[in-house]
Amino acid sequence: MTILLYILVGLIGLILILALLAPKTYDVSRSIVIEQPRDKVFKALRSLQEQDKWSPWGKRDPNMHKEYRGTDGEVGSVSYWRGNKDVGEGEQEITKIIDGERIEGELRFLKPWKSESDCYFETKDAGSDATKVTWGFSGKNKFPFSIMMLFMSMDKMVGKDFEEGLATLKSIMEN
Repeated sequence: MTILLYILVGLIGLILILALLAPKTYDVSRSIVIEQPRDKVFKALRSLQEQDKWSPWGKRDPNMHKEYRGTDGEVGSVSYWRGNKDVGEGEQEITKIIDGERIEGELRFLKPWKSESDCYFETKDAGSDATKVTWGFSGKNKFPFSIMMLFMSMDKMVGKDFEEGLATLKSIMEN
């Protein structure tokens, strides 16, 4: 009985130590330069329906159910999706627009697990008729998921998707 108590106390102690060491937040972003004027790129980024044309997750489930609410490209517009196990279920809402510079949003994942993240697009001039686009998202790692993040990298999990999506966006906008 005493050994069992020591094991239990040890496990609880280990969990508490891991929880203290675990990353509390994440921030992932990728950038690309698109050979198009900033206003044209920004217009494409602010449209949730246009984002579906280059989204890496749309490729993972071409039969994904999509719904849109509000005026596309305006604060308050929402894109809802429900798809296979690769894309899950959730919605993205535009929460702030700084015209020509930045679009901010909230991602609300419903399945396979509930979570919320902030997302954004930034555009900057990158020479004549070229635009640097940065796509990013950030959020908080809640317990016990935070402990798993000691062994996983959100940057490695999502960064490849951002790179794929930005490459597709570049291809669409430059052709």
